[in-house]
Amino acid sequence: MKIDGRCHCGSISYEAEIDPDNVRICHCTDCQLLSGTAFRVSVGTPEENFALLSGAPRTYVKIGENGARRAQVFCPDCGSQIYATAADGDGPKVFNLRTGTIDQRDLLKPRSQIWTRSAQAWVGEIGSLPAKEMQ
Repeated sequence: MKIDGRCHCGSISYEAEIDPDNVRICHCTDCQLLSGTAFRVSVGTPEENFALLSGAPRTYVKIGENGARRAQVFCPDCGSQIYATAADGDGPKVFNLRTGTIDQRDLLKPRSQIWTRSAQAWVGEIGSLPAKEMQ
């Protein structure tokens, strides 16, 4: 599936080819801290299927629980997270695109969840909360 995306301020824009069946939710504590919320939704794509169209993102490298170094790529102006990938190693990389930056995000239903041991206990109850279409 061909997608395009951008950061909140529009400085960073990109396009990519993704498999919508690879959308997943990550509940790890690093994703919670880095996103400032309870979980993060992403879709992986090989590096060669990603094209940066505008802007110059910044990179922060975090070290995961298993010792792996992960590059967190974001807009230096508005802070929108664009993707994460392995910071080290040879060979092809997978870019885990943050679905919130993808223009077609309404078509990207998560298909799996990882790091559920760190999931917030209330996540499964979201559907039962009172809701308003706008604030």
